[in-house]
Amino acid sequence: MIFQPLALYIGLRYTRAKRRNHFISFISLVSMLGIALGVAVLITVLSVMNGFDEQIEKRFFSLANHVTVRAYNDAIPHWQTLKTQISKNPEVVGVAPFVGGQALLASSGQNLAVFVMGIDPSQESSVSELNSKMIEGSIGALKPGTFGILLGRQLADSLALQPGDKVNVIVPQVAVTPVALVPRFKRFTVVGIFSAGNGFGYDSKFAFINLTDGQKLFGLGQNVTGMRIKIQDLYHSISVAQAIARNIPKEYYATDWTQQYGELFATLRMEKTVIFTILTLIIAVATFNLVSSLVMLVTDKQSDIAILRTLGVKPKTILAVFMVQGTVVGLLGTLLGLIGGIILALNATAIVDWIQHLFSVQFVTSEMYFVDYLPSKLQLNDVVMVCCIALIFSFLATIYPAWRASRVQPAEALRYE
Repeated sequence: MIFQPLALYIGLRYTRAKRRNHFISFISLVSMLGIALGVAVLITVLSVMNGFDEQIEKRFFSLANHVTVRAYNDAIPHWQTLKTQISKNPEVVGVAPFVGGQALLASSGQNLAVFVMGIDPSQESSVSELNSKMIEGSIGALKPGTFGILLGRQLADSLALQPGDKVNVIVPQVAVTPVALVPRFKRFTVVGIFSAGNGFGYDSKFAFINLTDGQKLFGLGQNVTGMRIKIQDLYHSISVAQAIARNIPKEYYATDWTQQYGELFATLRMEKTVIFTILTLIIAVATFNLVSSLVMLVTDKQSDIAILRTLGVKPKTILAVFMVQGTVVGLLGTLLGLIGGIILALNATAIVDWIQHLFSVQFVTSEMYFVDYLPSKLQLNDVVMVCCIALIFSFLATIYPAWRASRVQPAEALRYE
């Protein structure tokens, strides 16, 4: 009975057959396990990095502006009309006015520089997640005329302030009095405390007040400082900002988050690329072992190859036999690594938590990593890319040994048999 295709049949038989040289079998097993380890580690590490990226983005963009529109003279009159113009852009999902500027908070003999932002509580949810970040109070407590203020957790701790306490807010503008020019300031009541996480300074450098109170504090009348804009895809912020700038009056300009924080996120992506490249070398090393095992197998099977050649099997069929065997080893290694990587990636958080609890240690702290646990986010495109790389490396590793097998001369191989 003739099996078709012949190369596939013989290659699979060689894969299952017991070897006379057990060292070859051992090297093949090591190659397969090496590929599996490389694939599993790469999938897991990429998932963990995806998890960190997601957490950083959530914490950063929970309060950061995707796009901001300001006036060259630092004051926007008739902002309601401008808001309507901006909202016409199909990428825009939320627009809200704000009043903002540098200020000094003074309490109990301590002074801290912060950025004070006046917001409209009824519109804030359309551009940020401030209300979900409240740990005491709510943004609804920012009622016009009451001069309430929301502080970040670290800022409140530094000034030893709690809800109900008073704090002086001093701004760079001056007020004219009969005696002299004095700094403009107002006494505010702490009505809430928020926490957006460490890393971007929100908890230590930001304070929020009502929009109307902010206009009085900064002496803007009915004007606002700018418009905060939230868009559908934050990675389209550059093109959206350019489109908005073209459709608003020339006295206004639009900026996006990449102009201030783009380098940070570019660095994070570069780190992911570098780590991916380095860990890919694990798979490359494993495929070198595959080359070694196949070369030794060709040497071990020279008499078999010679017999096949004398029976009329063509060199290209011999080449295909050993390519099939090497590809099967790579395929099995990739499959094992895929299963292991998915299991590890989906359970990375629980595994690390268990290890930390078992040894009473803390590997991940929010002071350093923004979160106090190991996040993991498995993405299909990462899994597909890693598996494809492993299979390609495995296929390439079979070319030279298979070529050597196809060059075996029957007379030379059978001379000493």
